[in-house]
Formats: sequence, structure tokens, C-alpha cells
Amino acid sequence: MRRPKGETQRMLRAVAVLLRNTTWKCGRIERLVIGYLQNHLRKDGRRWSRIKDMIQHFKLQGKQRSEFFDALKRLERRRIIRIEVI
Repeated sequence: MRRPKGETQRMLRAVAVLLRNTTWKCGRIERLVIGYLQNHLRKDGRRWSRIKDMIQHFKLQGKQRSEFFDALKRLERRRIIRIEVI
């Protein structure tokens, strides 16, 4: 099922903030996101990153992109990350 265009655009403008440093019971994409945010924290000292930058870093297109958005929603529901719209 396709996402509404407005929801996708809202996600592209948002940032993901790392709340907890855990990958317990996480899938492959979720572990990639958490690892990316952990590296961002180590290098820049920031706990957040733009979702658009993550999509470009992982080179996601089509179905992979929608799976990525689903993984972000699961992480937010489990309170591992927080998605904030700028």
C-alpha cells in the first residue's frame, strides 16, 4: 500500500533523535539506523540526523525506502528514536 505524498514529504523534512542505545529485538534496517545515529553521535556529538541524509547515505529507492520508513515508525513506537518535524 502506498503512503500519502504529504506523509512522505513530512518524513523527509524530519529529523531522527536517538533516545536509547539498544538494538535488542531489532531488524536489519533498524540496526542500520541505530548504528548510523551512534556513529553520528561519536563523530559530531549530535544525537540527531536528518532522515533525508540517512536515505542518501543508505542509497534507498522504491520498496527499500518504504521499508525504511516502516522501520523508523517501529523504532519510534518502541521509544528508541524520536521523529521530530522541523
